[in-house]
Amino acid sequence: MFYDHQIWIGRSETENLSIIPRMASRHGIIAGATGTGKTITLKVLAESFSDAGVPVFLADVKGDLAGMCRPGVDSEDMRERIAKFGLADAGFGYRKYPVCFWDIYGKKGLPLRTTISEMGPTLLARLMDLTDAQTDILSVVFKIADEEGLLLLDSKDLKSMLTYVAENNKEYSAAYGNLPKQSINSILRGVIALEEQGGDKFFGEPALDIRDWFRTDFDGKGVINILDSESLINSPMMYSTFMLWMLSELFETLPEAGDLERPRMVFFFDEAHLLFTDAPKALIQKLEQVVKLIRSKGVGVYFITQSPKDIPDGVLGQLGNKIQHALHAYTPADQKAVKAAADSFRVNPEFDTKQVLTELGIGEALVSFLQEDGSPAVVQRARILPPQSLMGPIGDADRQSEMQNNPLYAKYGTAVDRDSAFEFLQRKAVQLQQEAEAEKLAEEQAKERARAEKEAAKEAERLAKQQAREAEREEKARERAITGVAKSALGTVGRELGSNLGKQFGSFGKKLGGNLGGSIGRGLLGTLFGR
Repeated sequence: MFYDHQIWIGRSETENLSIIPRMASRHGIIAGATGTGKTITLKVLAESFSDAGVPVFLADVKGDLAGMCRPGVDSEDMRERIAKFGLADAGFGYRKYPVCFWDIYGKKGLPLRTTISEMGPTLLARLMDLTDAQTDILSVVFKIADEEGLLLLDSKDLKSMLTYVAENNKEYSAAYGNLPKQSINSILRGVIALEEQGGDKFFGEPALDIRDWFRTDFDGKGVINILDSESLINSPMMYSTFMLWMLSELFETLPEAGDLERPRMVFFFDEAHLLFTDAPKALIQKLEQVVKLIRSKGVGVYFITQSPKDIPDGVLGQLGNKIQHALHAYTPADQKAVKAAADSFRVNPEFDTKQVLTELGIGEALVSFLQEDGSPAVVQRARILPPQSLMGPIGDADRQSEMQNNPLYAKYGTAVDRDSAFEFLQRKAVQLQQEAEAEKLAEEQAKERARAEKEAAKEAERLAKQQAREAEREEKARERAITGVAKSALGTVGRELGSNLGKQFGSFGKKLGGNLGGSIGRGLLGTLFGR
């Protein structure tokens, strides 16, 4: 409850225990073993911040936070708790809260999307469990896409870009270093595996505008943004990387605000241990930096986990507001964790913190909140307030009604597939294919022309030779004809001359002279014309 201008969480034997709104952005932790009441504590905190006009984001891992959009139900147990805390006089009542459901898969909430470019190569590499070398190659692919003006919006854009770089790796390797196809193909397989985990729905447009989470309703209550994570939690890497991305988005988007009277927003990380499991050192360092600096942006970050040891010391040391439910001490490791949790509190001389940690009942916790001067208060044993909204899930019909009646449904309800790298590279591939086909056709036409010209030249040469042979035959025929006529004429002349000369010797001399004269005439012609 938001009571007396403070975030009222619980009550000790003697006093109300509350978070001062101005100190709420100093972050916090809700820890405890399974079944000790962490979810109820989270719910009470979220309701209290909403009552204070502070928007909230939280992940619903079990599905039982959805009931916040419906008023609580009266029961004998609730009446006893209301009386024990004196809540009736404080204005406690069953009420619903303004809720906006979100879902990466788009089934139980508004589709929550981001683009490949906004996620960036570092977090994508973590999602796909890439090696350092593969991460470097992915960063180069992002750089190439940026330099060539290619938008990376969804997973098919990234697959197209990887394929394009692989096909042109020799060209790009000269400028960016070795880009082996084998490594690029490994990244490509990682993208396909990511799609199977829901990446094909998570990456796309319209991408989330983080400012849509900073809303209040008509009564001034902060909207509680609930991410359905029942399915998402089955992909721990997707869940944790998404939460890291959201925190980074908040940090990069919000301007500096300094110390505000109350936070701009409070962000709850359930199953916080998943954020740090197998996370590379560089990523943990970045998270530590973001948690440290985001306070000045007016955002409070609260981690929910089973044990404080799940959170690195660099982050744990920045969590000023602590709510610690019971811890088990069955094993030496458990006992060590209990001692570490107890030592993190400012000592209360009235009880043994370590012993109480193992004795707390359901709905009880050890709490220590920051005081006005920023120092932690001594640890107190407290009973957590009951929530005012419905404890438990809601039906699918109620959830769908909440989704479709939300003013953001028109903005995020329908996916948009904008022209981006996939479409550009498809067009380029078609263009290159058309150019290749045109070039091939031109080559074939040139070869056909050359073949035709060669055939024509051969035909012309054949005809020329044929004509030359015919001319030669005609010439020879003419020559033979001329030679025959000439021989005949000279033979006649010679015969006449020989005959005239021979007739002086009688008829025999005439005949002999004619024959001899004809032979002499024809011989003379042959000598003159080579015939």
